[in-house]
Amino acid sequence: MEAPIHCAPAPHALFKSAGSDDDASPDFPQPDIQILTSAGLRIPAHAAVLASASPVLESIVDSPPKHISSSERVIPILGVPCAAVAVFVRLLYSSRYAEDELGKFGIHLLALSHVYSVPTLKQRCAKAVGQNLTIDNVVDVLQLARLCDAPDLYIKCMKLVSSNFKPVEQTEGWQFMQDHDPWLELEILQFIDQAELRKKKARRHREEQRLYMELAEAMDCLEHICTEGCTSVGPHDVEPNRKSQPCSKFSTCQGVQLLIKHFAACKKRVNGGCSRCKRMWQLLRLHASICDQHNSCKVPLCRQFRLKMQQEEKGDDTLWKLLVRKVVSARVMSTLSPFAKRKREDIERMLPPQMNWTHQAK
Repeated sequence: MEAPIHCAPAPHALFKSAGSDDDASPDFPQPDIQILTSAGLRIPAHAAVLASASPVLESIVDSPPKHISSSERVIPILGVPCAAVAVFVRLLYSSRYAEDELGKFGIHLLALSHVYSVPTLKQRCAKAVGQNLTIDNVVDVLQLARLCDAPDLYIKCMKLVSSNFKPVEQTEGWQFMQDHDPWLELEILQFIDQAELRKKKARRHREEQRLYMELAEAMDCLEHICTEGCTSVGPHDVEPNRKSQPCSKFSTCQGVQLLIKHFAACKKRVNGGCSRCKRMWQLLRLHASICDQHNSCKVPLCRQFRLKMQQEEKGDDTLWKLLVRKVVSARVMSTLSPFAKRKREDIERMLPPQMNWTHQAK
């Protein structure tokens, strides 16, 4: 059965429906081609405009008609709602669009812009569809993004599925995909697995950086104790400051002082049987590896450790050298961070109030 044939408004009427004024409508020549929709609606159009907007439509327009006896030129665009086809044709004439149109027909317009190779419209539709993603439609949109080669929309859908996997797994779209597209299900599971690996890697990196920063602070604290003295421990020529409050310079100072006290009194440190003494030996060795005060350093055993390392010249101790480099880098970053903060605060104080965004925020 043939669908009933209705004629849609001419292109200038489509422009009016988009919100333009009557005076702004151009003087169009007579349409020379029609767009046929699934419901039988015929939309008059101009072959030259369609050909200039889409290379696919240009190929269709330039191809000879199948029925030579027929004088009508008709391009069928089927499988999508008539209103979506009408909006698509109008957008081929003009780049102006309404947000509610993209929100209502974004999925259909994305498919049409991909099939007929209209990249600018395709990018806008992908962005609009991405703004309306929900847990219920994300699997369907993901399949469309995969078919239409929309990478940004594809990644956005994957991230939404990854962060809400349990609710998405209960949707009808997921169950339909499991039955009809197992390869896409495998892609989703691989994406989730890779995302978890990236999270673990980032978490491990943060923990390592925290450890390097603590070691860098312990190095500064050790130099501070052995040079200036602190609450209960200090060099032999400086009287320790016997105040009850903990050191305010370093958060690890109290722990390092307790470690030094234990190291000085422990009887197992020579034989290596004490774990706390082993930790102190490592701190002293680490300090000697990064110390640049060869003649004036007051940290105990610094010179002896340097001489021992020079004599041994171990080339296979790669992990220790890597640790030294990481601690040195963390130490430099810890010294630069407060300097950068002070410099930014100084610049903000020098700026007039109308140019200082922090003053405006207050």
